[in-house]
Amino acid sequence: MIKIVARSIVRPECIQQYQALARELVEKSQAEAGNISYTLNQSTGDPRVHCFLEVWKDQAAIDFHNATEHFTRIVPQLRPMRESSDPVELFTEVSW
Repeated sequence: MIKIVARSIVRPECIQQYQALARELVEKSQAEAGNISYTLNQSTGDPRVHCFLEVWKDQAAIDFHNATEHFTRIVPQLRPMRESSDPVELFTEVSW
């Protein structure tokens, strides 16, 4: 499993529009065969801070997702609504 954290600070005047577009991205991404979990989260301390938390079966599932119509159409529309964003980070779970 691969987990992705994609954190952004959204312009205050764009929050509703950002969330509306993100909803479609989340719903369609959750329906993909290799997806385990895909959510958009909003900070309890700063409503501008949003974070996509994703869990994928493997890198092939991520590659498929990144090439989907909904990803390639929606993500570019989200970018101008952000004040800033952190680099997207991929994680694997530590096994004990």
